[in-house]
Amino acid sequence: MEIVFLGHASFLIKENATNIYIDPYHIIGKLPKADMVLITHPHFDHCSTEDILKISSETTVLISPAGCDVENIQLQRIAPGEEKALKDAIIRAVPAYNIGKNFHPKENNWVGYVIDIGQYRLYHAGDTDVIPEMENLSVDIALLPIGGTYTMDVSEALEAVKKIEPKVAIPMHFGDIVGTVQDAINFCQKCSVKCKMLSKGESWTVDF
Repeated sequence: MEIVFLGHASFLIKENATNIYIDPYHIIGKLPKADMVLITHPHFDHCSTEDILKISSETTVLISPAGCDVENIQLQRIAPGEEKALKDAIIRAVPAYNIGKNFHPKENNWVGYVIDIGQYRLYHAGDTDVIPEMENLSVDIALLPIGGTYTMDVSEALEAVKKIEPKVAIPMHFGDIVGTVQDAINFCQKCSVKCKMLSKGESWTVDF
């Protein structure tokens, strides 16, 4: 499996001939067409119609909670606790929300994703704080926001790592809008598990 960081909270997950994009935003360069596009919530930096269309074909499936709609793209709605099986992947939506701030209310039913593909289980947390539901996760790789303001900051993301106990943590939601590269460096320096910081456009072939 290959993980490509596309900047902000956007990733491309590649496994054999399957291409899964998560929250594409401000993506540049020539990229493979998507089999699936997973959207965590309808904010402009996560549900970007322009970017979704860049990587979509007539067979692309868009999976999203309510609020993100793109014309001429096959759409499947999802809510926390629901599961989809598409191609070589099983996609499960999990809760993502704020505690003590109102940018991402729990009642909106916005999501993160747990993706089973190949021999790995990957978690994209979406825009979230540290939440009790994280204790129920069992994943190999956790993509966690560390930028603060709208999501967890570095210290909160470190707490999330201890709840989730992934094999590898990858910081996201930095370098664009909120969060800095130094935040990501600080997170990896203090992380209690292996941490893989990726620069925009950088890929990592999972090696465990």
